[in-house]
Amino acid sequence: MEVIEQSVMPTLALSRFQNIRVYWLAFIAYWGIVLFGYDTGIGGGVVTQPYFQEHFGIIGADGKIDTKKANDINSNVVSVLQAGAFFGALGSAPISSAIGRRLTLLLFSIIFSVGAILQTVAGGSRGIGYIYAGRVIAGVGIGAISAVAPAFVSESSPKEVRGRITGVFQIMVAVGVMLSYFINLGVSLHIKTGFAVWRIPLGFQLVPAGIMAFGLLTIRESPRWLASKGRYEAATKNLAYYRRLPPDDPCVRHEMAEIEAAVEEEREARRGLGLKEAFFGKGNAIRFVIAIVIFILQQFSGQNSVNYYAPQIFKSIGYEGTSNSLLASGIYGIVKVVATALFVFFLVESLGRKLSLFISAIGMGTLFFIVGAILKTHPPPAIAPPTPPAASKAMAAMLYIYVCFYSMGWGPLPWVYVSDIFNTRTRHLGLATASASQWLFNFVLSKITPTLVTDLGYKLFLMFATINIAGMGIFSLLIPETKGRSLEEMDIIFGSVQQEQRQAGIARQEKEIAHEAQDTTSTQSDEQKV
Repeated sequence: MEVIEQSVMPTLALSRFQNIRVYWLAFIAYWGIVLFGYDTGIGGGVVTQPYFQEHFGIIGADGKIDTKKANDINSNVVSVLQAGAFFGALGSAPISSAIGRRLTLLLFSIIFSVGAILQTVAGGSRGIGYIYAGRVIAGVGIGAISAVAPAFVSESSPKEVRGRITGVFQIMVAVGVMLSYFINLGVSLHIKTGFAVWRIPLGFQLVPAGIMAFGLLTIRESPRWLASKGRYEAATKNLAYYRRLPPDDPCVRHEMAEIEAAVEEEREARRGLGLKEAFFGKGNAIRFVIAIVIFILQQFSGQNSVNYYAPQIFKSIGYEGTSNSLLASGIYGIVKVVATALFVFFLVESLGRKLSLFISAIGMGTLFFIVGAILKTHPPPAIAPPTPPAASKAMAAMLYIYVCFYSMGWGPLPWVYVSDIFNTRTRHLGLATASASQWLFNFVLSKITPTLVTDLGYKLFLMFATINIAGMGIFSLLIPETKGRSLEEMDIIFGSVQQEQRQAGIARQEKEIAHEAQDTTSTQSDEQKV
C-alpha cells in the first residue's frame, strides 16, 4: 500500500491547482448550503420588523405587542422550514441513489425556488399562510440539498484535502447566515413600511438558488456513484477529470482500483440483502448511530438558537432596539465566516477531527458559563440606556469568541465526519439520516428557543454550557479519527472488512485495470501498423 501511494504521489504534486475542479464542484453544490444558512437566519429578523408585526396582527390596535402571538409566529416561521427539510432529507436518499447526485440537486433547487416565490408574494389578501406554505416547500428543497451536496463533494474529493473541501459546507452556511443578518439590518434602517420589508429578504433567496441551478450544468457526476451503478468507464473519466489527470495515470488507476474493490466487496457481501442490512449490517449500525448523535449534540450546542434568534438574544443581554440588535447579530455573522474559513483552510487537515471537536466543545462550554454568570450578576437595566452597558458588551464579546470555538469544530466537522464514514452503497442513506436528524432537532430547538429565552434567562446559557462540556466533549473522545483516510478505508476502520481482504481486492482490481490498459495499447499499436 505504501509503495503504491508513494509511486503515485509525485503525480499529485504536478500543479498547485490540481484540485481546482473539485473546489469548483464544492463552490457550486454549496450555493444550496448558502440557502441553508440564509433561511435559518432570515426568519428571526423578518418577524421582528415593526411593519411585519403590524401587518400580520402581532401588534394589536392598542399598539402593544401580543407576546404569545409574536412567539408563536416567530417559532412557526422558523420551524416549518425545518419540518419540510426533515422530509426533504429523508426523501432525497432513494432519488439520489436512482438518478445521481447532480440531477437530484438540480431537481430540489427548482423545488426550493417554488417555495421562495410563495414566501415572496405574501402580503395583502395573501396572508401569513403563504409564508408558512412557502417555508415548508423551500424546506423540502433545503433538506434534500443539505443531504446530497456533502455526499457529492466528499465522493469527488481526494483524501488529502477531503476535510478541507467538505468543510467549505460550513463556510457557506456562515456566509448565508451573515447575509441574512445584514439584509435584515439594511431593511430595518432604510425600509420602514410596505411589503418590501419582507419581500426583499425573502425574495433574495432566489439568487443563490439560481446560481446553483445554472452552475450544476457545468459540473460532472460523482465518480463513486457511477461506479456503484457499474458504469466504470464513465466513473474513470469523471475521476480523471476531477483530478486533472489522464485516465491511465497511476494515481487515477490506483484510486479507481480502490473504488472498484470496495464496490465489488459490497455487492458480494450484500447480494440479495436489502435496507435492513444496509442499516444493521456488519460495521454499519454504529455509523448511523454516530451520524444521528453527532447532529443531536450539534443542535443542542446552543449555536443554532443563537443563529435563529440572534436579534432577540442580543436584546436579552442588553442590545436594545432593532438596529442595535441586528448590528450586533451582523458582527456575529462576520466573526463566524472568518473563523470558519481560517479553520477549514488552515487547521482541519492538521489538527484532525477528534482533537478539533474536543477543543471546540470545551471552549464553547466555558464561554457559555461565563455569559450565563455575567447575565445572572449583571442583568440588563429595565430602561435601556443610549449605549449598551459594559456588562452587555462583555457578554457580546464572549458570544463572538464562542462562535470562534464553534467554527473550529462543531460547526463544520459533523458534516465532514459524516461524509467521511459511510461507504458508497450507504452514503446516500447515511447523509439522508444525518441530515434528517439535524433538521428534526433543528425544528425542536427553533420551537422551544423563544420560550426558553423568555423563561430561563441566564439559565439557558448554563444549560447549553453543560451539554457542550459533558456531552460533546466526551463524545469527541469516543469516535475514531478519519483524517487522511480514504473513503474506502472506512469499512476497515468500522470492521466491515479486514484490511488483508481489502488489500487483496485492490491488488486484483489494479491488475485487471493494468491488463485492460495493456490490451487497449496493443490494439491501438496493431491498428497503427495496419
